[in-house]
Amino acid sequence: MCCTNGLHLAMVKIQIKNQKVCLPEIENSGVELYIKREDQIHPYISGNKYRKLKYNIFEAEKLNYKSLLTFGGAYSNHISAVAYVGKEFGFQTIGIIRGEELGYDLSKTLATNPTLAQAAKDGMQFKFVSRSDYKNKTSSDFKAKLVEKFGRCYVIPEGGTNKFAVKGCTEILTKFDHKFDVVCT
Repeated sequence: MCCTNGLHLAMVKIQIKNQKVCLPEIENSGVELYIKREDQIHPYISGNKYRKLKYNIFEAEKLNYKSLLTFGGAYSNHISAVAYVGKEFGFQTIGIIRGEELGYDLSKTLATNPTLAQAAKDGMQFKFVSRSDYKNKTSSDFKAKLVEKFGRCYVIPEGGTNKFAVKGCTEILTKFDHKFDVVCT
């Protein structure tokens, strides 16, 4: 594991403070409302993206993967977060992007799409696929073609949701959150 990396150490222990919402309507009703500021975890991989990627990265490191491969649309925060994580942890990153037309003139796409531009800046390689092909992203034939093209990669599903993501999301509520009567998202 890259335990010398500051971000990696931050992924091991983190505590987000709850921020009280002060509005007359709320205060006059006798209710206290707090927001857990998951958006303040990290500037590029915050909130559920941080939580979903945390144990996926640990698993990829444990299994000695050098590349992360994931899926998303042209404005996917997940794509951007994976690209940044790859840069921070030394992984190559590949984004399978829905919409083959975006790859026809990549410089134009990057000039007009800040999400993909940032992912490219963070080192992500793109493969643009048609929407019909993208629908088949979980098929064994589609996966075999990806392995043939990119080699051995740790695959993170679209949006990052898998058993490792669920494990990370269980850490959103902590012992410091138990005092609330109602928790909602």
